Amino acid sequence: MNIDGIRTGIVLDHIKAGKSMEIYDLLKLDKLSCGVAVIQRVMSTKYGRKDIIKIDEDIPLDFDVLGYIDNNITVNRIKEGKLEEKVHLSLPESLTDVIKCKNPRCITSIEQEIVQQFKLVNKDQKVYRCVYCDAEQVTA
Repeated sequence: MNIDGIRTGIVLDHIKAGKSMEIYDLLKLDKLSCGVAVIQRVMSTKYGRKDIIKIDEDIPLDFDVLGYIDNNITVNRIKEGKLEEKVHLSLPESLTDVIKCKNPRCITSIEQEIVQQFKLVNKDQKVYRCVYCDAEQVTA
């Protein structure tokens, strides 16, 4: 398979195999007018298998969403065919409207207008806690 390089845009590399469509949906990449290539389960000497997303335009990205889904993702910004910037992600300290509280008694389950907010409470186990009800959620 041959996917051409991009002249100006973004390459999301080292995505955990099978996670690229979740990123595609959360970042709403289907709404872009530029080309987007999703490459799944390619061989990687470092990770075994990985996914890659190529975006033919330099767009603003939500690093919190990306870091939450997979903090091993590398964001490569390409300008005029050359690597301009490489960003390594980490787990975000807080999340806003990325995940939903699973507690049926949480105020966010009753009041749909309330923003979903979570704080990172355990970095090693990737545990987030709802700021309203203290319910915990572990990332995959």
